[in-house]
Amino acid sequence: MANEKILNGLQIIVTDLAQQADGHQIQSRIFASEGFNKLAEKYAEHAAEERGYVEQCMDRILDLGGEVKIEAKKEGVVCKNPIDWIKYDLEVSKNGLAWLGELVEAARTDYTTFDILKKYYQDEEEDMFWGEAQLELIECIGVQNWLLQQL
Repeated sequence: MANEKILNGLQIIVTDLAQQADGHQIQSRIFASEGFNKLAEKYAEHAAEERGYVEQCMDRILDLGGEVKIEAKKEGVVCKNPIDWIKYDLEVSKNGLAWLGELVEAARTDYTTFDILKKYYQDEEEDMFWGEAQLELIECIGVQNWLLQQL
């Protein structure tokens, strides 16, 4: 059987990322209802991408002889204000990357798991950079101008 740390980490990703994908889908619908179609599309695509990582992690747990579980999830954050959401989502990315980096290192000799986790890490890092860039852009051009770009 595979390293317990790796199996536990993959299960945490399955549980937490499934909820994050749900949250991004909900945010997509909220943004669409407010007319922020670019944000709606971005977060709908993001949710689909996250579900793909969840599937890969579930498959890897099973490949390694582990059991995939449906675990309880705590209530998630939902924001009507796009800027509040980007700030929140950025913090989630920053916090998640620290933990995920440790898991990637633990999987370094399990090449298949390492590749899955490395790609997921790179995607999360890209999301973090996007969030930082959006907040910098808001600071530079102002909230109203940024919101107009999201229509």
